[in-house]
Amino acid sequence: MTRISLNPPRTLWYRMGEWFVRRQYGAALDPVRAMGHHRGVGTAYAMFELQVPRWRKVDRTLKDLAVMAAAVKIGCSWCVDFGTWESHMHGIPLEKVQAVPHWRDSDLFSPVERLVMEYAEAMTEDPPGVTDELVEALRRHGFDDAGLVELTMIVAVENLRSRFNAAAGLTGQGFKDRCEIPAGAGKESGERGR
Repeated sequence: MTRISLNPPRTLWYRMGEWFVRRQYGAALDPVRAMGHHRGVGTAYAMFELQVPRWRKVDRTLKDLAVMAAAVKIGCSWCVDFGTWESHMHGIPLEKVQAVPHWRDSDLFSPVERLVMEYAEAMTEDPPGVTDELVEALRRHGFDDAGLVELTMIVAVENLRSRFNAAAGLTGQGFKDRCEIPAGAGKESGERGR
């Protein structure tokens, strides 16, 4: 059961936002519905999320894996549901996305993918467990300062998303069930808008 109603006042502002989200994702996203109770929060958050897809220093697959690792670490079932679908739509094989919770035991991931997920988990710990050695390992795999900033920020953004959604009591919306849609079909639709 959600802790915040998913039936916000149907103001013009909210209806416009809902229309945009439905057009992008085929459904009204529960986090957007919850944030619809506060116009200032909803507007600021939407403006921020619209900028995230413009970050292009780090490969999208690496960012998707980092996002999923952080969502799994936090335990946000909504984010794992949506992230599974979104990652698959970005071309990551479903079996790879589903292996993220057990990435250490899987042979599906490259060394740099493992480092990125380790970094995401370390950042998500409380307190954060990022070490100089971990950052140096990322640098050896081609991450410069701009890449490290982007990777760090995408994990921080997912922490924001996952912590809001988990605290609000949001659970999956059935996005995983859409994964039989051919991978890549939604690549042009943008990225997260939650």
